[in-house]
Amino acid sequence: MSNQQPPVIPADFEPVCRRIREKVESYELYNFSQGRNDFLKAFFDLAQEFDLLEDFYRICVAVPLEMAGIACDLYICREHDCMPELVCSCQRGVLPEPELAGHPVYTSEIPYVEGGFFVVPVFSRHMAKLGAICKPAAPQAQGQGTLQPTAPHGRLLGMLAVHDNGGLDDNDRFFLGKYAKRIGYNLDNRLIARQNVARLEFINTLVLDIEHNVIVPNMYFRYLFNQVNKGIGMLNNMRRRLQTLADEEDGHMHVVCREYAAELLAIEESLRRDYLEIVKHHSHMTLFIESLFRREHFEQGHLVLRPKRCFIEQEVIIPQLEHYADRLAAANISVDRPINMDEEEVPIMVDIGLLAQVYANLFSNAAKYTREIIDHRGMRRKAVAYGRERVENFLRPGQHGIKFNVFTTGPALTPEEGWHLFSEGTRGKDDADLPGTGHGLSFIRHVVELHGGKVGHEATSEGNNFYFILPLPSNE
Repeated sequence: MSNQQPPVIPADFEPVCRRIREKVESYELYNFSQGRNDFLKAFFDLAQEFDLLEDFYRICVAVPLEMAGIACDLYICREHDCMPELVCSCQRGVLPEPELAGHPVYTSEIPYVEGGFFVVPVFSRHMAKLGAICKPAAPQAQGQGTLQPTAPHGRLLGMLAVHDNGGLDDNDRFFLGKYAKRIGYNLDNRLIARQNVARLEFINTLVLDIEHNVIVPNMYFRYLFNQVNKGIGMLNNMRRRLQTLADEEDGHMHVVCREYAAELLAIEESLRRDYLEIVKHHSHMTLFIESLFRREHFEQGHLVLRPKRCFIEQEVIIPQLEHYADRLAAANISVDRPINMDEEEVPIMVDIGLLAQVYANLFSNAAKYTREIIDHRGMRRKAVAYGRERVENFLRPGQHGIKFNVFTTGPALTPEEGWHLFSEGTRGKDDADLPGTGHGLSFIRHVVELHGGKVGHEATSEGNNFYFILPLPSNE
């Protein structure tokens, strides 16, 4: 072994290796006895063996009692006011209900000796992420002075109260302080895990509520729309009868019937326009609700695809473009269909609901960020264009793909800026005054990559093209 060359340590190991060296130096400095090392090893082994939080409380108190004959009690700080509550006692075990601490235990961020107890704070290893940082509750009844400010390295989780009848020396107190620190790290992880489980349970329940109270009732709108459409049909029939009556009658009745028929026609046309707009908007929102709030997403913790054979332009692009037509027109943006569009569209397997949201984000961005330019012909142009083109040998030889483009006029982004926009929460440097969260393009990237594709950005002299490539079926 001595003749072997020392291993080459990867550069990314350096922070961890540095901490290892620091730990070794600390252990040499502590110079704990074999008994105390066994004490800590027993605690760590048992903390991994038992899962329940109540069992962990028992371990925290039982290990000192069994390994060193040291009696202690564990207090946990309440989240809303940080007052310590007794959760586990060396005499009573785990309490059925926590009990508020009394003298001499109070929240302190430094260890103290009082009333026959050595009391040590139990800190987390994280800054205050799960509630407020605990402030020390000054024991006014005992006339103690002001305590130190909140420790910057974490939040106060509780107090370990060690029964001390004068048998503890400075080395014992130092060791118990290290033990309390290890309790804090383990307790923090368990509290975070418990909170995460509670959040997941809430989300799963929320999904059931959404399915029961949103998605299912949303289907009732279809019935209402059919009823409205039926009423429009009745108006149409009434208008026709009046028109027939007007053609048959003479004189004053003839004029009145024609006037009523004209009014009914205007009402019918107005209702039908509103009806078609409501149906279109409802279909758009229903598609998004049902694709985003699928139970599988929440059960598996990520988006789950439901692919179907789809003609992208007819079933995805055009409906989304129609939805954003008014916004584009209000911004004086023209819509161009590039000449590289294939005459015959190829159906591919995609999740229609999620891919529709990809184009919704692209057209929404187009409505916000498209700018007027002077094109190569010297003409003013403010436009968005969409199209597609075949990509040979996409990802690997023999695997072809379809590249879908959405181009907008405006100042060209650098390659770094364009790619960086696909990161979560990232926006353009000049977009601070425009509404947005920087989530849209990262969502696009996520959905496209789930489909086995990739996203990208291309700059031109007249603007920016954001694109994505999806693989064609292997038998294409």
